[in-house]
Amino acid sequence: MGKLNAPLNTANTDQLAVAYYEYGESSGWPCILNHGFPYDVHCYDGCIEPLIAEGARVIVPYLRGYGATRFLRDDTLRSGEQAALGNDLLQLMNALSIEKAVVGGFDWGGRAACVVAALWPERVMALVSGNSYNIQNIAASMQPADPEFESGFWYQYYFHCERGRNGLTDNREGIAKLLWQQWSPTWQFTDNTFKQTAEAFNNPDFVDVVIHSYRHRYALVAGDPALLAIEKSLQAQPDIVVPAITIDGNVNGVSPMTADHAVKFTGLYEYRVFKNAGHNLPQERPQEWAQAVLDARAMAG
Repeated sequence: MGKLNAPLNTANTDQLAVAYYEYGESSGWPCILNHGFPYDVHCYDGCIEPLIAEGARVIVPYLRGYGATRFLRDDTLRSGEQAALGNDLLQLMNALSIEKAVVGGFDWGGRAACVVAALWPERVMALVSGNSYNIQNIAASMQPADPEFESGFWYQYYFHCERGRNGLTDNREGIAKLLWQQWSPTWQFTDNTFKQTAEAFNNPDFVDVVIHSYRHRYALVAGDPALLAIEKSLQAQPDIVVPAITIDGNVNGVSPMTADHAVKFTGLYEYRVFKNAGHNLPQERPQEWAQAVLDARAMAG
């Protein structure tokens, strides 16, 4: 079943009307895959067929601020904090009556999956996470990194000021395309591939959610009071106990290799490296990503 044959569905949570695609039989084993910034649901297009061929029910949602996902109320903070992303995933599972699922993602999507796996392990069959342990240590966010590593975070520091907000508002496609090129230097994506995803950035809340995300992770703005308990739990940097496969690309232009994160995974665990791949792991290596999902499920028994 290709994406053109899958209708766009919507499920309501406490804060959102979450738009998502669903593939495979409704009786299949649930698998929820989450995209990151600045990407969208199309990063998983090449992963769908291998997964549904093995009996998966694959759900790919638009994160808050992307695509057709919308906030239900005007007065809800357009938060991009990690607690919001994790809570959105948990509530989507509740809305779809999914008791337990294989969850996966990279970048923001990997963060959402790691949050649910860490705080609600009973809801997670297995985890696949690009760049390993994605839960932010906000208390340590002011500790500087190696200068070469810091230079790759130019966009984050740009977003900390109003010039950056204005830049993202006026040139969101230009910024996103540059990040794609910098983060995945060996990925020869086409203009059509980029344009297909860039449509998701026209969401009316995109800029607010992105700016809040990159300010909150440095403790520059307050989070959503409704999510404070979750955020406090994440401050403890909880271990992840569910079966997990974590992945790096060895030419990732924004994130360092994360083999040292293994100490945070205390259950069945495997670390993989996708050769000649950058940051957008599922779109650059769809067959390998799908296999990681299948292998993680097999680890869970």
